[in-house]
Amino acid sequence: MSFRGTVKWFSKDKGYGFITREDTNADVFVHFTDIQMEGFKTLQKGQKVEFDVVEDTKGPRAKNVRVLGE
Repeated sequence: MSFRGTVKWFSKDKGYGFITREDTNADVFVHFTDIQMEGFKTLQKGQKVEFDVVEDTKGPRAKNVRVLGE
């Protein structure tokens, strides 16, 4: 199941950040390896994204993250 959300913050130096889900306003962890794009994988604060959610040992994690409208 896919969800939509907005990038809350993302550190290109550390390679991770958080996305706020539209449906629940919950924050979901995102790692750069889960971003679906060519080249340098990074996100910008405020970007709209679509993603899947899996339960990780530390909580929900975004997978197959796709930037919308680009």
